[in-house]
Amino acid sequence: ASEGHDMDHYVSDVAALIDHLDLRNAIHVGHSTGGGEAARYVARFGKNRVAKLVMIAAVPPLMLKTAANPGGLPLEVFDGLRSQLAANRSQFYRDFPSGPFYGYNRPGAEPSQAVISNWWRQGMMGGAKAHYEGIKAFSETDFTEDLKSISVPTLVLHGDDDQIVPIGTSSPLSAKLIKAATLKIYEKLPHGLCTTHADIVNADILAFVTA
Repeated sequence: ASEGHDMDHYVSDVAALIDHLDLRNAIHVGHSTGGGEAARYVARFGKNRVAKLVMIAAVPPLMLKTAANPGGLPLEVFDGLRSQLAANRSQFYRDFPSGPFYGYNRPGAEPSQAVISNWWRQGMMGGAKAHYEGIKAFSETDFTEDLKSISVPTLVLHGDDDQIVPIGTSSPLSAKLIKAATLKIYEKLPHGLCTTHADIVNADILAFVTA
């Protein structure tokens, strides 16, 4: 793996692995930051290797509010995540899944302590520097040109109650930029829908894969 915590490094690492394994006719599935990573891989390295793409609650086209992206989230939001991470990473990795990630902060929600603990476990296995710099990678990377160049069939999935990657500036815009995209929006589902509603998401992915 290369040393660097930005989207281009993420994608070059994927490309190196795919080339080493000589995978062809592959289907790439990415959630959240990984949805951006998968999109950039397909756009830049996927020629003759990729059959289809699935983006789930993904960060493209661009999360950060800029002059060209006025609907995005202000930099202060991501600075806040960085300060929480730096202050107490373990606490942050309990609070995040306990609340907005899985929609457990919504009225009537029934938080799963097992799911929260597993999120914390996975988080704490990673490196603090990678986590800190990864916030910039997922929030400030502009995927617009990547999306425009993707020609493989693409399934774009998003919950309309996503509190992490707001639907208003993400998947519907991505689906418009991708030539062969199918957009599916799930009513009231959270960012962590692959866990909370795995049966629904898996069925749609399987149908897309086998179509």
